Amino acid sequence: MSTFWSAKRVVVTGGAGFLGGFVVERLRQAGASIIVPRSAEYDLVDRAAVRRLLADARPHMVIHLAARVGGIGANRANPGRFLFENAMMGLQLFEECRLAQVPKLVALGTICAYPKFAPVPFKEDDLWNGYPEETNAPYGLAKKMMLVQSQGYRDQYGMNSVVLFPVNLYGPRDNFDLESSHVIPAMIRKFVTARDRGDAEVVLWGDGTATREFLYVDDAAEGIVLAAERYDSSDPVNLGNGREMTIRDLAVRIAQATGFAGRFVWDTSRPNGQPRRCLDVTRARDRFGFVARTPFDVGIANTVAYYEQHQKEIESRWRSVP
Repeated sequence: MSTFWSAKRVVVTGGAGFLGGFVVERLRQAGASIIVPRSAEYDLVDRAAVRRLLADARPHMVIHLAARVGGIGANRANPGRFLFENAMMGLQLFEECRLAQVPKLVALGTICAYPKFAPVPFKEDDLWNGYPEETNAPYGLAKKMMLVQSQGYRDQYGMNSVVLFPVNLYGPRDNFDLESSHVIPAMIRKFVTARDRGDAEVVLWGDGTATREFLYVDDAAEGIVLAAERYDSSDPVNLGNGREMTIRDLAVRIAQATGFAGRFVWDTSRPNGQPRRCLDVTRARDRFGFVARTPFDVGIANTVAYYEQHQKEIESRWRSVP
């Protein structure tokens, strides 16, 4: 890592969360001084709180990772909340950073912003060529508004901001709550529980035909830090590894990693979500040198190991079981 980060004050919203923890670790190792605002003190949906945060921190950079987020079930249950809170956080943070003359803002969008039937692999130029998949459209559109704001503020005010679009993330310290988690932590928890109980089967959502691409969380953190250091444009950039797999194949690989030997029962009354997801990752490589490094099986092994080491703690926090 270069000396770019030495003595820089960086606000990382969502820095206490899953992805944020890995970003904060990388920035601290690089020499940055990190401020992680907590929602109890700085509610980012409240514009006055955002203004107060920036006045207190006086940052050289803001990295905006905070989001109201969850899997398909959480998105279906909270479309209004996910739209409002994510939109308000982004809109107000951009505006207050502009007014405070923060030198740079890096914001994280979402793969859910892409059209439901975008050509595969998803290219950044296709972001506006259709409506997002319905189950997570409110969340995806709220996050995509930051791209519009980034481009508009650069054109009118000369504000330096970057918006990145990561694919589905996974890894240690993920959210394993079955009511709100994404597919990989949900499968890991279901398979480990079924293995330990001796269950013959596990029920999974959809029919397994949808495809997804997955990015290991520490790779995502590396991509964000590289963009923050090296990239100064409002052109959107994907973060991923460019490889997709079906949910059926994912289930097989996680079952193998957890030692679950039973069968899968696909609940087709539950939605598949977007039919396919796979990113074109050329722009990230060409513009700031990011290439994902972690092999999928290594990342899954690390995530399973984390879950098994913290299983009792996780189960006491989130008591819902398969």
